[in-house]
Amino acid sequence: MTAGRVRVNGHVVSELGSKVDPRTDVVEVDGVRCCLAASHTYLMLYKPRGYLTTMSDPQGRPCVAQLVPLSRHPGLFPVGRLDEDTTGLLLFTTDGDLAQGLLHPSFHVEKRYVALVRGILTHAQLKALRTGVDLGDGISAPAEASLLGVDDPTGKPVAPEGVPYGHCIVSLTIHEGKKHQVKRMLSAVGHPVVYLHRDRFGPLRLTGVVAGSWRYLEEGEVEALCHAAQDAASARLQASSALGGK
Repeated sequence: MTAGRVRVNGHVVSELGSKVDPRTDVVEVDGVRCCLAASHTYLMLYKPRGYLTTMSDPQGRPCVAQLVPLSRHPGLFPVGRLDEDTTGLLLFTTDGDLAQGLLHPSFHVEKRYVALVRGILTHAQLKALRTGVDLGDGISAPAEASLLGVDDPTGKPVAPEGVPYGHCIVSLTIHEGKKHQVKRMLSAVGHPVVYLHRDRFGPLRLTGVVAGSWRYLEEGEVEALCHAAQDAASARLQASSALGGK
């Protein structure tokens, strides 16, 4: 609004907090008319490498906003983020309450990553990931960690031509959201990440899309997301109660 990109009934309105009547006023952003949707929008994007998880970039770098139908759904925003060089499932929605429930600071829904790393993890290193490793700003929460076989199809996104000699593929499921967390966890046990991919976000699995494309969520997937947000809230409440009882 302060940049003069919003018009109401053809006139620029730049004052924050300005009010409109959606029944009679015509609101446009960058020349695109905005209408109140009858319901929220939910879609998944298969984020390719080289895109920032942001809606705009002052340096003009590629952003995920270029890959989703913003003109059709102007209020879309990404739930969480993936690094520029990380591929995989990125949820978009116009539902702020659901997003907050899925990504509460104290407890996120589970997210599964597959990573091609240098070296071969030992049983002791996998155990360390499962119990928590020192990230420098605290100990990570326990994660589900396992090695994937060379023929496991879920490892194809990070090693489409096969696993290079002296490398392995790790599956890591976490429910925290610290910056670069998966890369930091694997580096902490001595295995830097070469490629990273996310194939699951809560109950959602990356299906029905190819890199750079998106699809609307099915009704059952939206319902599962809502249940996951409720379960995460319950887990936060239980953890809070446990701490309060000590």
